[in-house]
Amino acid sequence: QVQLVESGGGSVQAGGSLTLSCAANAYTYINNCMGWFRQAPGKEREGVASIYTGNGTAYYDDSMKGRFTISQNNAERTITLQMNNLKPEDTAVYYCAADRRLYLGCRPRLDYTGWGQGTQVTVS
Repeated sequence: QVQLVESGGGSVQAGGSLTLSCAANAYTYINNCMGWFRQAPGKEREGVASIYTGNGTAYYDDSMKGRFTISQNNAERTITLQMNNLKPEDTAVYYCAADRRLYLGCRPRLDYTGWGQGTQVTVS
């Protein structure tokens, strides 16, 4: 059973930084695709970054590359999203998601099958 719990959201001024964390159970974390997605008010959900936890290969949406960094911690079974130089347009609910269909690749596809509850990020 997929279990994902996000934490670390909050409010920050433009130019600031936030780190989001997603804790997973072993079934969800080990050798799996995990990623971060976001949905702003009135907009469709979009992929931010993802990682294959089997070897740490990371993928980014082109518009996020350079400001956002995804990483993993195998001991804690968590993935994190370090967000720097935040902009008001980064305001959104950020979701952690996972998918075991490795044959589809681990890019931040919107059809990931397991989702967390989301955490709000507000940039003013």
